[in-house]
Amino acid sequence: MPATMGIRFSILGSGSAGNSALFQTDNTRVLIDAGFSAKRLAGLLAEHGEMLERIDAIFLTHEHGDHAAGLTGLARHPHIQVFANRATAEKVQAGLKHRVSWQLFETGGTFRFRDLEVSSFSVPHDAQDPVGFLIAHGEDDLLSPRRSLAWLTDLGHAPAHVRERIREADVLVIEANHCPQMLEADTKRPWSTKQRISGRHGHLSNTAARELLESVAGARWRHVFLTHLSRDCNSPAAVESACGTILAARSCGFSVVAPGAGTPFFNF
Repeated sequence: MPATMGIRFSILGSGSAGNSALFQTDNTRVLIDAGFSAKRLAGLLAEHGEMLERIDAIFLTHEHGDHAAGLTGLARHPHIQVFANRATAEKVQAGLKHRVSWQLFETGGTFRFRDLEVSSFSVPHDAQDPVGFLIAHGEDDLLSPRRSLAWLTDLGHAPAHVRERIREADVLVIEANHCPQMLEADTKRPWSTKQRISGRHGHLSNTAARELLESVAGARWRHVFLTHLSRDCNSPAAVESACGTILAARSCGFSVVAPGAGTPFFNF
């Protein structure tokens, strides 16, 4: 039996304008979130040699538009199954004219989809029932080594169970949303919005992301993607300044994903 190719992973886009990533194995193609219009998703996938017709499923973290907007245009793609917990599915479905092929999971539980094992875990964010994912592939043998990716965006702080879940991953996707000083100085956002962003159910700052990365003992990360940067209240340079030294000390590769940008395929 030939060895499998492992996992190919690419962030299609990241930031307040939309978030989505492609996770691909020999037998499965899934999107993690779909925060762009279906037309835009089709264009982003085409840049990676893929198309919506070949996507098998979407794993949805929560209902906010920058993570779920693409479901509006999926009436033309009824074959795509959408995995979400009940609270998220009900919130999204209420705003749609067509019925999505929902596959419900329990937050904190594990489900299988084709050759993937997917564990969900709750995260503190101002949504109905937001989650992160640990997605694993492989049987942990010579022909099919087990590899996993943790997806952790949209959270105001990281409880102990989150830190434990992401410790196991080979690849970590984590948000570094804002620079506290830049957010405080921003003149576009009212005080209430700034409080929401920086609150315990908002978004991780660069400082909070660094502290989280530093606090996880025994992590096996091979690569960390720092994502969901604010276009106005952050910069790739600020994120690298805050987090780069910590990751370099762990001999861990990392990529800072600029607002609106994506990444080439990462194979693991």
